[in-house]
Amino acid sequence: MKTEFADYKHLQELGGLELLKARYQHMQFSKHVHEGYCIGIIEDGAQAFNRNGQRHIAPKGDLILVNADEIHTGSSAVESGWRYRAIYPTPEVLAQLTQGMQGEQGTAPWFPHAVVHDVGLAQQFSLLLNLLEQDHDLLLKETLYLSTLAYLIQCHARHANKQHTLLGAQRNILMAKDYIAAHYTQDISLQELATFVGLSPWHFLRQFKKYIGLTPHHWLIQVRLQHARTQLKYGHTLSHVAHACGFSDQSHFNRHFKRAMGITPHQYCNGLTH
Repeated sequence: MKTEFADYKHLQELGGLELLKARYQHMQFSKHVHEGYCIGIIEDGAQAFNRNGQRHIAPKGDLILVNADEIHTGSSAVESGWRYRAIYPTPEVLAQLTQGMQGEQGTAPWFPHAVVHDVGLAQQFSLLLNLLEQDHDLLLKETLYLSTLAYLIQCHARHANKQHTLLGAQRNILMAKDYIAAHYTQDISLQELATFVGLSPWHFLRQFKKYIGLTPHHWLIQVRLQHARTQLKYGHTLSHVAHACGFSDQSHFNRHFKRAMGITPHQYCNGLTH
């Protein structure tokens, strides 16, 4: 039996919802983030992953939940690996659902638990995933998709903690993140970032890792990958995207993309046609 595979689809009929079906045994996901939430179900084996620095184990039948822009990893928790399916809805979609529930302006929910054991929800989620792989019944797809997300939010989400007044160090790091976002195609130096926020390079490096959970270089890679996915959706070639997003070459781009997404850029592009 094939030990590893990954099938990616981009469902245009559901606003570009990303759907991943995969089996991994030796795959080691690097620390990475997604613009959307990751909602998945373990269908065989068990997955080990870190979410914001805490380690979790998700066995067969359990759901995995990762909030948008939350740093996480992924690897096998058992020798045989794990098989799972996942969707990546945007914060905007979930915020619209909370608006309907609360009767007021919605906000993107926060899932406090990375692993959820909910047999009824797992069964409904599996039915949804089976339906999403079909090429018909759009009305039924939309209905089950939204009702499943709504049930998930009602049972397992919390209101995100309101942001308290930022400390000076936190403001510095947010400024540095904005600087990286504006200059992600360039070969940014640590000295350049530290000077921008008025810190020594070593102090800045420690503060950035403390508040973000990644080094500035690793965060720069995440920003480049986010822009790369956007450009791939617009039909740009792999070589163009690699160069335009600041990667040294296409091999460098492919390696980082696979470690973060579990699929190659070529597989990602193939999935965009579905």
